[in-house]
Amino acid sequence: MEFLKTFIWIIQIIAAITIIVLVLLQHGKGADAGATFGSGGGSGSLFGASGSANFLSRATAIFATIFFVATFVLVLLNTGGRLGDAGVMTHYKANASANQVKVSSAVNTNSKNQIPN
Repeated sequence: MEFLKTFIWIIQIIAAITIIVLVLLQHGKGADAGATFGSGGGSGSLFGASGSANFLSRATAIFATIFFVATFVLVLLNTGGRLGDAGVMTHYKANASANQVKVSSAVNTNSKNQIPN
């Protein structure tokens, strides 16, 4: 099980780094792909006639999907398949309700032991 978690972590990290690189390779709407790669001519030299925008957009979408699927699988593996226990504050809510019961019972026992004036 730990091997599977480690493998998915590696996939997630590779996907995250790839997304960062792909986003940094993309440029604004007014920029030309030829200007980015140093050629003064058309944008068909490196990524084909359609330019780099279509390729980079699709690659970014694919790696983003891989990243989110890996994240979801890690959540399922770490919670044992119980999605109700997947929240960030779940542990704190359970501890808070247990502590509230302890505090309220302590207050009740202290109020009974006090001597009235």
